[in-house]
Amino acid sequence: MATPKNVLGTELQSCSTDPLTGFYRDGCCRTGREDMGIHTVCIQATAEFLEFSRDVGNDLSTPIPMYEFPGVRPGERWCLCAQRWQQAFEAGVAPPVVLEATHISTIEFADIEDLQAHAVE
Repeated sequence: MATPKNVLGTELQSCSTDPLTGFYRDGCCRTGREDMGIHTVCIQATAEFLEFSRDVGNDLSTPIPMYEFPGVRPGERWCLCAQRWQQAFEAGVAPPVVLEATHISTIEFADIEDLQAHAVE
């Protein structure tokens, strides 16, 4: 299997292991056929974004122990669905993006310039 690439065209880096993220719960924002949500954007969560996400029906901050989901807190990194990032961008609340850990397929849903403008320093 080929090494996944990030939006910069280099090797995809890990997003977070604490909390453990990624569709495959391996810390990476990689995707595959099973990933209907396309969890490819490595974000650094903000309170504003988490509130927005909850308000549009995806509560990322409330822990769900039965799924071993700890809940995401501001400042933590998380693999977000590409379409949700774009939705947040259009609403003016896009969270910062870790470009090195954001899968290249994200650019099918969001402009690279927009991602770069929201890059984590």
